[in-house]
Amino acid sequence: MAQPPQNSTEGTDLPLEAVDRSIDEDDREFSNIWAKVRSFRIIPILMLCVAFGGIMGLYFQPPGLQLAMRTLDLEPGAGTSSPIAVPLNHTVIAEIDPSATPGPNTVIGLGALLPDGDVTTIAPPFGSGDARVTTLIVDEGDQVTVGDTLAILDNEAQYKAALEAAEANVALRQANLDQTRTSIEASLKEARANLGSAEAAALSARKDYERAQSLIERGTISEAVLDQRQASSDQAARAVDQARATLSRYDVGDIDTQVDVVVAARNYDAAKAALIQAQRDLEKTYVRAPITGTVLKIHVRPGEKPGGEGVMNIGNIERMTAEVEIYQTQIGNIELGDTVDITANALPTALKGTVSHIGLEVERQTLIDDDPAANTDARIVEVTVLLDDASSKIAARYTNLQVVATIQTANGS
Repeated sequence: MAQPPQNSTEGTDLPLEAVDRSIDEDDREFSNIWAKVRSFRIIPILMLCVAFGGIMGLYFQPPGLQLAMRTLDLEPGAGTSSPIAVPLNHTVIAEIDPSATPGPNTVIGLGALLPDGDVTTIAPPFGSGDARVTTLIVDEGDQVTVGDTLAILDNEAQYKAALEAAEANVALRQANLDQTRTSIEASLKEARANLGSAEAAALSARKDYERAQSLIERGTISEAVLDQRQASSDQAARAVDQARATLSRYDVGDIDTQVDVVVAARNYDAAKAALIQAQRDLEKTYVRAPITGTVLKIHVRPGEKPGGEGVMNIGNIERMTAEVEIYQTQIGNIELGDTVDITANALPTALKGTVSHIGLEVERQTLIDDDPAANTDARIVEVTVLLDDASSKIAARYTNLQVVATIQTANGS
């Protein structure tokens, strides 16, 4: 009978070898974490590479990118010899780079549609202070003429009361002047009568004194009687002088030069001046139209105090213009009377006009395109384009609309 192999462990209970697996598990977990960290470190590098490649591709534009641009209807913008791509829009290109004009006798500039004479901002009356609007007489779109009342402020009642008081004071001073004139005329007549009576009394007293002198020589009267007659004559003479002085106060030829009448007249004039001031103060409560035109926009409502924007805007939209900014390098090509085409996406059709005014001052550009590559610090000269009647009717709805003006010049660029 064969014996089983001696080295076989079958059927025997031998002790197993103890293995510590905790160290291997920790190493494996650490390795996993480190791998994740290394993968995250690669992300910024990848992003930087993508950004760098995009920038280089946009600026240097390899053939593949150029083909994609043509397929997507894109073309270069401004910036370098191989500039960044922008959406194909010939209007924007003309706005940004006037050198890209289609012909040698054409100048292109950005502009804005404005009423003839510009938009007038109606401010509250001078001296109205903190007054608020109580009533709006007009609405947006209403036609107004010079002097029309547009709004009423809440200080109207105060100034109306002051006006009524001034009118009453004028009436009082007028009555006082009339009374003074009447009184002076009566006093003049009375002074003349008193002077006549005094002169008659003085004449009678002098004759009595002269008779007394002749009688005393005959011895028929005493010295006492003579002295009494002399005193009476002297007193009558002084009464005449007093009556003449009183008459001179009133008898000045023209009654309006008499001192009492002059004082009353000056008081009356002062009252009339106060009345005029009260009338002007009342005007502080009314907002009136300084020009004839159309109400374009109302900035306040009843109960609100007008701010820096004023009460409302008015413009003469019956005749529209375009204020166009032309680069200083091209202004020399433009002359009065040059024909102009005005275009904008919002306009249903191109507008026609002629150059009516060329500015005399070089200014900083105010109208800019929304493209980030546009020049925002150019020097320009403002040119006014007067639209024809048909174009003015179309442009009347688009005050302040930004437009592109194409000016056909007589001089080559």
